[in-house]
Amino acid sequence: MIKLKTALTTVALAGSIAAVSTPAMARDTVSIVGSSTVYPFATVVAERFGRNTDFPTPKIESTGSGGGLKLFCQGVGTQHPDITNASRRMKTSEFENCQANGVKEITEVRIGADGIVMANSKEAEKLDLSLKQIFLALAKDVPNPDGSNELVANPYMNWSEIDSSLPDMEISVMGPPPTSGTRDAFVELAMESGCKQFDMIAQMEDENENQFKTVCHSMREDGPFVEAGENDNLIVQRLAQDPETLGIFGYSFLMENTGQIQAATVNGVEPTPEAISSDKYPVARSLWFYVKKAHVGVVPGIQEYISEFTSEGAWGDNGYLVDVGLIPSPRNERMKIAKAVKELAPMTGNEL
Repeated sequence: MIKLKTALTTVALAGSIAAVSTPAMARDTVSIVGSSTVYPFATVVAERFGRNTDFPTPKIESTGSGGGLKLFCQGVGTQHPDITNASRRMKTSEFENCQANGVKEITEVRIGADGIVMANSKEAEKLDLSLKQIFLALAKDVPNPDGSNELVANPYMNWSEIDSSLPDMEISVMGPPPTSGTRDAFVELAMESGCKQFDMIAQMEDENENQFKTVCHSMREDGPFVEAGENDNLIVQRLAQDPETLGIFGYSFLMENTGQIQAATVNGVEPTPEAISSDKYPVARSLWFYVKKAHVGVVPGIQEYISEFTSEGAWGDNGYLVDVGLIPSPRNERMKIAKAVKELAPMTGNEL
């Protein structure tokens, strides 16, 4: 009797450990969250995957890069997502949050490149904007126009007030919220670069980095810039209705709507696949997704889905994702990443 009791206790303990260490089987569909920019690419892959395999079509939610990583890092278990998309690389703080919550083994996948565009209706004048002009139009605080060495609340309400070569129309720009990877990338690539054009602000980077980031990354809140949520399609619809409004979103959305909208040049460079992949276009960035290894083999289809995504037929130079706006990574980089995906090679955190 004592031996039986001991055996039962051992089995119960083992079961408890298994329940803690392995996510309980509660669904048979891959769950994906994250970036609105990566969403169209992930959706195309998911739909093909659902049609061409015996697995259900993965469920994808557009939560924004920051929101997706927050959900992804909350823990292991099928109540949590299996994969999160991101239009920026995971931050060190996010990786540490994952680790603290038991999400220990994460495979990082760079799927390609994308440009962030500022676009308006084809019925409006096509703009040629510099990074400096973009900063002056959208920053919360800017150098005083009178030339004094101080920052003031942004006084510019018309583009022509910034530069007489720009059209005499109100500054009206719709863009992503702070939870969006597109917003993160835009403030770092466009706003910060334009901000550094002013010596008085550039000096802050060495003297007070926090103040420098605050000045360069803070978007104005007095009307000319409007946060439009995570749905880039709504921005595109608004541009078609209002020719004097510009929108900020990923290049893939420009590709999908070339009949209605046009992109501004930035520092004289058109956002083309060639300019984006070569980093000649000033507002280009990488796109990613992250896989939770603990869920592979528990939720069916994860390994197969990511293998499809990283196949040459999908993300290669002539793959079907190119047709919806993805700028492929160089072939040697793709081969290296595909190998890491096959092995589910985990991040160390040193990459960030």
